[in-house]
Amino acid sequence: MSGLDAAGGLAALRGLLARPLASYYLLLSSAGLLLLIGLTMVFSATSVKDYAEAGDASASVTKQAVFAVIGIVAFWACQRLPASTFRSLGRPVLAAAVVLLLVLNLLLALDSLFRIKALGPLRANLLWLYLGPIQVQPSELAKLALVLWGAHVIARKGAALGWWKELATPLFPVVGLLFVLVGYNDLGTMLCLLAIVVGLLWAAGVRMRVFAALSAVGLLGIGVLVAVASLGAGSGAVGEENYRLARLTSFINPPDPATCLETGCWQLVQARNAIEHGGWFGVGLGKSSLKFGWLPAAHNDFIFAVIAEELGVVGCAVILVLFAVLAYTGLRVARRVEDPFRRLAAAAITAWLVGQAVINIGGVIGLLPLTGVPLPFISDGGSALVVTLAAVGILASFARAEPDAARALHARPPARWVRLLWAPLPPLPGRRRRPATPPAARGSVPRSRARREDDQAAPRGGRQGRTRGGTASERRR
Repeated sequence: MSGLDAAGGLAALRGLLARPLASYYLLLSSAGLLLLIGLTMVFSATSVKDYAEAGDASASVTKQAVFAVIGIVAFWACQRLPASTFRSLGRPVLAAAVVLLLVLNLLLALDSLFRIKALGPLRANLLWLYLGPIQVQPSELAKLALVLWGAHVIARKGAALGWWKELATPLFPVVGLLFVLVGYNDLGTMLCLLAIVVGLLWAAGVRMRVFAALSAVGLLGIGVLVAVASLGAGSGAVGEENYRLARLTSFINPPDPATCLETGCWQLVQARNAIEHGGWFGVGLGKSSLKFGWLPAAHNDFIFAVIAEELGVVGCAVILVLFAVLAYTGLRVARRVEDPFRRLAAAAITAWLVGQAVINIGGVIGLLPLTGVPLPFISDGGSALVVTLAAVGILASFARAEPDAARALHARPPARWVRLLWAPLPPLPGRRRRPATPPAARGSVPRSRARREDDQAAPRGGRQGRTRGGTASERRR
């Protein structure tokens, strides 16, 4: 009987997943639950400290809830937009991200070299750029810009990606510029950008030797960024200990916990203490003790340790399952959509969100070196939450554009007021525009791109029977 029940459960699950809008509802449910858990854990991690400092226990969660509302509006707007709009937005968003990163690095350089703290209303603090009371994190915008612009560039090149020069221009120079502008201050976010690039190239079907070359270049770049921390990169300082190298050596050769204040492994040890204290079922929501000054960045980078202490292994498993559902849904959307741009962008967004979650959780539990990236949907941070929800809105737009989902929506369209307030009908599959004229060949063309000579192929540039024969001198006669 147990075998029959399991078989029936699997059959029911397959039936649910076979429904036309299964991807859309899986995406909404996983992202919505992660957002709800995030708001709850931000309140749990910050309420006591906020009450002790300002007399308002809900100060941080109220601010995070405001950004959540803004992010939901961004989600709603993005899921209404067609793929053509996202393709046209790629270049402006990329230009805005590069300009903001240049301004941020300029202000940090002025502060480091000449002790100039601000230029008018503009000021910077490591990763954040301030325009008066407005605070933004340009590296978060760079993630979304790389997804949209990179997917557009690769989709436009199409089969020409088999040619190495097509990858070299303009994708690699722009990616290298973003890596330098972001990685100089934030190595963890640079790894998230690397995950986006890997997702794009993997979905495009690039050869493995390209990934091998990129891996070698990436390891070299990470080594350089670790070395320049001694010159003041990131939160480092000239003449002081290289904090990036200390994190790496602490991961490879963990020191004695009793000497962590001197060796820089304090965060990792306290995170493990929180996980051990939580056990299987946790000490209870809001009852964490290590968040009271013992665990640094408990509301942000190390919020997963607070979840482990208060909700235990069961709570951590719920978080991991939700991210696994999000990963499955993103790859499912990427596999089912017909448009190459949608496929590439869906794979890149999935690699970004899941890769960032893996980097954060792996660093907290000690499986990866610490990098200091927030946990998507859950960590405290306004810019990250808004951009993340906008990316989920883009995935939702693509999920509604799956062939089966589009046919189902057109077969039984929702009420008009629902389409006006929520999302319009997606385009039906099979209606594609005429392919654009391929760009002129640059240099020598590989054999795979050469036009195949076929005796039955019609001559290019004119109708059959109307071509002129003979040499040029004979035609002039």
